[in-house]
Amino acid sequence: MPFAPFLTLVYLLLMAAALTACGDSPEPPRASTDKAPVWRTFVNADGSVTPIPARPQRILSTSVTVTGTLLAIDAPVVASAAAADGRFFGQWQAIARARQVARLWSAGAPDLEAVLTVAPDLIVVSVSGADSVGHLLPDLRAIAPTILVDYGNQSWQALASRLAQATGLERQTEQLIEAFNQRLEAAKARLVRPAGQVNIISYNGPGMSNPVATADGVHGRLLTALGFEVEEPDPTWHSPGMGDATDFVRAQYEHLTRLTAPTTFLTRVDDRGVSDFLHDPVLANLPSVRSGQVYGLGVHSFRIDYFSSLEIIDGMLARFGR
Repeated sequence: MPFAPFLTLVYLLLMAAALTACGDSPEPPRASTDKAPVWRTFVNADGSVTPIPARPQRILSTSVTVTGTLLAIDAPVVASAAAADGRFFGQWQAIARARQVARLWSAGAPDLEAVLTVAPDLIVVSVSGADSVGHLLPDLRAIAPTILVDYGNQSWQALASRLAQATGLERQTEQLIEAFNQRLEAAKARLVRPAGQVNIISYNGPGMSNPVATADGVHGRLLTALGFEVEEPDPTWHSPGMGDATDFVRAQYEHLTRLTAPTTFLTRVDDRGVSDFLHDPVLANLPSVRSGQVYGLGVHSFRIDYFSSLEIIDGMLARFGR
């Protein structure tokens, strides 16, 4: 056989062998058409559903208000947004520091690049409030499973129960709530409360809104649970454009003169911070000012969570306990 046809024959035989070998090899892997595994699903505050593929181990809270409740139930929070002043809330700041929770941004200034550096496996967003980043939901959901919760007019216990559903911490959350309720009942039994109703004011002075807590808001419900009767502010005092009046009636300064309870509690201050209220000449005829029964609810009392609730209970026992 001539040399050239022989080479041609060899080449054809080698090609046939190669094709046969390829036919015996497994096919290249194909993209799976199966759905991703789902550990559980979470119904968000807007009614949508978030699949959570596995129990979270690295939680990012974009709401500083929600972070306190996550810490209370021992959720694995690795990072959180801060308040507008760049700080965590004082009632749980030390706990966040001990657990090495990273502070990512101040309320109102979210940073998606910071989210990426944390590599969360669950992101928590509030549906409302100054610390809400609801407008970033699509971006956040592209990074990790993201849930939406509503802490407005909701006790910390109710919020904790919702967060437990997303984190698998139902049992210890139930135990925490039960222990808190027992502590609340024990404190109530020890208090010698002043006679008559009480009101709760976030005092800001002239020219500003001075919110007055409703009996059905989170502040009002906590004091009611301690045995106080909370004076209900007139809902018509609520300033237009200030949201709903469920927790607080955003009253103008002059409306404060129409309050009638003989005892006043001021949010955001302790007893050392009540002097301005007591010496406000416009409020001189308030029953609580005349009786001298004006007290600070606590420096961390504007937001009611597990930790600030404990501070309020301890403050009440120090002041009215027997």
